[in-house]
Amino acid sequence: RCHRCPHLLTKICEKDEKQDVLSEYKEKYPLYLSTLPRDSFAPKAEYKMADIPMEGTSTTKRDYRAHEVLPQKLKEPEKYVKSDKSMDLTTIYRQDYKSHPTYQVPPYLPCERRYISDAKMNTKSTYKDDYMLWNEPKTELIRPVDSYRPPEEKYDYRTVVQDDYLYRGPVTTQSFKPLNLNCKSKTPFENRTNYRLNYVLHPLEKCYRHQYEKFKPSEVPFDGLTTHKVSYKGLHGKPAKLAKPLPPKLCHELPFSSATEFQEKYQPWPQPPVFMKKPVKYVPPLEKMDLHTTTQLHYKHPNGKPAKMCQPLAELQKSTEPFTSSSTMKQDYKPWMSKRVNPIIRAPGLTIPVKPMDCLTTFKTDYLPHPVTLRKACKPPWPVRRPHTLMDAKSIYATSYTPKGMVKCLASYKDPPGYVFEGINAGGHKLYLPASE
Repeated sequence: RCHRCPHLLTKICEKDEKQDVLSEYKEKYPLYLSTLPRDSFAPKAEYKMADIPMEGTSTTKRDYRAHEVLPQKLKEPEKYVKSDKSMDLTTIYRQDYKSHPTYQVPPYLPCERRYISDAKMNTKSTYKDDYMLWNEPKTELIRPVDSYRPPEEKYDYRTVVQDDYLYRGPVTTQSFKPLNLNCKSKTPFENRTNYRLNYVLHPLEKCYRHQYEKFKPSEVPFDGLTTHKVSYKGLHGKPAKLAKPLPPKLCHELPFSSATEFQEKYQPWPQPPVFMKKPVKYVPPLEKMDLHTTTQLHYKHPNGKPAKMCQPLAELQKSTEPFTSSSTMKQDYKPWMSKRVNPIIRAPGLTIPVKPMDCLTTFKTDYLPHPVTLRKACKPPWPVRRPHTLMDAKSIYATSYTPKGMVKCLASYKDPPGYVFEGINAGGHKLYLPASE
């Protein structure tokens, strides 16, 4: 149902329609021959070929010698010969296992005994019996003595930058912006556009306003019935049958057979002896091995020495002047005689009561039990059984609905009916004309 096009939208055009290359932008901003695009400053990628001709031989061509490769001989498999011996179907399970009669084992569960005592339950907890309130004073906090005091001298609040930096006024700078040397045309600019030339004013029509009809309530009284209540009539159906299979009967009187299905169906096959291939004897080569490498043959510098380092040693010039250990930090910053300030501790406002705790909650003291009030159920009563009548299959949808035909999209056709193919556009779109034209 949905069709998408990778190009621009395809439309059905007329024969007289032509593409106008001239636009409003091209009329306003024409091209000037005086301003040309500047050349690229990127370096040209030119490959420089070496003057020395390349040697066509390689180390593989020099040192590698081709040997004869003979075809591999494949050994023919031996033919299968069927044996005449009969198979012994006895197993260790049949020989050693002795069948015994089986009986149903009775359950070994102990008899259930319930003991209910007549004594009253003690509702007091161990916390209420064992907990005793202690009348002890509150422990004081162990804190160190804070002897810090702020200095009495005034702080000047000046930094090293404020003392050493002198403001010398604004500095005049010269602009390095290039001059705008573009040649402007002397011809006056035409303010005429295609829109001003071709636009035709049309008289405006009056806006259509839809008049809403006033709501008229129906004179027929509301019966309060729905299609479900009218059409649906509860019918009595058959109860569902249990789909659970019956438990199989256990036959304990039959003797236990020592043969299994695996022993009856799967019989062992005669296994031939494992074929062991004899290893081929190693024959040493007659020619001697050349232990020389390409480096030993071509590199002829037996008395070579490692290259010496040409970098001169760094000579450190020792100064005779004594080292000054003073800095701007040591000269300008002077430590103050500061003392630690004592923390402000407030007096404890909590007082422990002398009377013992009654262990009662607000719920126990304030809650008053009320008698239980029975509420009426708002559930509607169960409807009376209806007579055994079949349901009417007719509905408003079945009587009033008229089926309509499916309209197929014109773009889904290879050649749309009612149109004639004219040609293909530059953008790759097919152009069609109505068959009446």
